Amino acid sequence: MNVVAIIQARTGSTRLPSKIFLDLCGNSLLFHVIDRLKPSKFINKIVVATTTASNDDKIQDWAIDNNVDCFRGSEENVLERYYFAAKKFNANIVVRITADDPFKDYRMIDNAIMILKDGNYDFVCNNNPVSYPEGLDVEVISMDALCQSYAKSTSKFEQEHVTQYIHKNKDKFKIYNLKNDKDLSYYRWTIDTKEDYIFTKEIYNFLYKKDRMFLTEDVYRLLEIEPNLLKINNEVKKSDLYK
Repeated sequence: MNVVAIIQARTGSTRLPSKIFLDLCGNSLLFHVIDRLKPSKFINKIVVATTTASNDDKIQDWAIDNNVDCFRGSEENVLERYYFAAKKFNANIVVRITADDPFKDYRMIDNAIMILKDGNYDFVCNNNPVSYPEGLDVEVISMDALCQSYAKSTSKFEQEHVTQYIHKNKDKFKIYNLKNDKDLSYYRWTIDTKEDYIFTKEIYNFLYKKDRMFLTEDVYRLLEIEPNLLKINNEVKKSDLYK
């Protein structure tokens, strides 16, 4: 089973342009997103999937300089970008990653991959319904389910958000949803705004060490000790799933 993590990345964010190159403890956001996937026991390849727009040339350049595989595809139809990236790298299983989530936990991803393989599922996620912090999303998709989504998705929303066809057609797929012990979906651990970046930078300044990866429980513990950190981005508008 060839498991490919595909990271959707672009520089054209309207609220925080080029956020994937923002600095966190001496490295870019994109570096950390990739770095946090590397300890996975099951991911065979990590691919940055960006657009064919000229302003995203710098992403391809960064990938080449950092020895990371890069794929370029549709700017608007992200589902299509995923489909062709997965085909190019001969994926049997795809892990969907967004480049603005610097708190991903490889253990949660590995657990989802294992459930999908052992249970012969089409899709394993932790966001339908949500119970984990926004930014800790896990979505693992079989290649068959991705192919079906690409063939049958018609709405712009489904094509932009990759897995929405599956979410909206649960009767057509075998789906497993991971549930947190406690509903912490009110936490916001993703970067869309300046406030999100400030929050993330504070967490990294507290916890990041080059020789030891901090994990989800380390962030939980820090937020219990330093609850004022939650105020930094608490007013930022949440995505539809987390409202």
